[in-house]
Amino acid sequence: MKNNHVECEACALGKQHREEFLVHEEKRKREILELIHTHVCGPMQTRSLGGELYFIIFVDDRSRYTLIYLIRKKSDVFEYFKEFKNMMEKQTGIYIKILRSNHGREYKSRFFNQYCKIHGILQQFTVPHTPQQNGIVERKNRTLVECAWSMLQGKNICNACWVEAINIVVYLKNRSPNKILDLKIPFEVFYGYKPLVNL
Repeated sequence: MKNNHVECEACALGKQHREEFLVHEEKRKREILELIHTHVCGPMQTRSLGGELYFIIFVDDRSRYTLIYLIRKKSDVFEYFKEFKNMMEKQTGIYIKILRSNHGREYKSRFFNQYCKIHGILQQFTVPHTPQQNGIVERKNRTLVECAWSMLQGKNICNACWVEAINIVVYLKNRSPNKILDLKIPFEVFYGYKPLVNL
C-alpha cells in the first residue's frame, strides 16, 4: 500500500470481512435460559474413538455457560436437545424460552417444531449465509475446535482424541473468567455459586 492507495485490488477484495453485528445493551440483560444458541459442528476430519463425527453445543446467552453433546449423525440433534432441555430446566427451575439456530434441517423437522410449540419455546432461525446472527455459538465452535486441535498437536496425540480435547476445553471455558461477564465465571453466573476447582 502506497499513499493510501491499494496496489492490488484482488488482495484487497480477498481480505475484506463483514462488519460485526452490534449488540444492544438491553439484550445483554437477559435471564439464564431465556435464549439458547445452538449449532452442529462437523463432520470432523477424523472419526472419534467412540465413532462420532459431529458435536452439538448449546450456549446460554446470559451466562455463556456451554454444554456439548457428541453425535454420530445430524438426525440425533432432536434427542439431544430434549435431553439438554430436561436437564437444564430441572437443575434451574427455569424454562427455556428461545432457541436460536441456523436453518439446518436437523432443527426444522416436524417433530422438533411440534416439540418446541408444545413446550412454548420460540425457535429463531438466522438468515441464510449470515452466521453473525448466531455469532456467539459460531465463535464458540471455532474456539473449541482450534483449542482442541492445538492441544492434540502440541502433545502429539492422535486426532481421534478430538472428543476428549473438546470436552476439556468446554470444562475449562465454563470455569474461566469471561470478559463479556466482567470477568465472572460462566458456571457461577449460570448456577449462582462458584464451582469447586480443588478436586
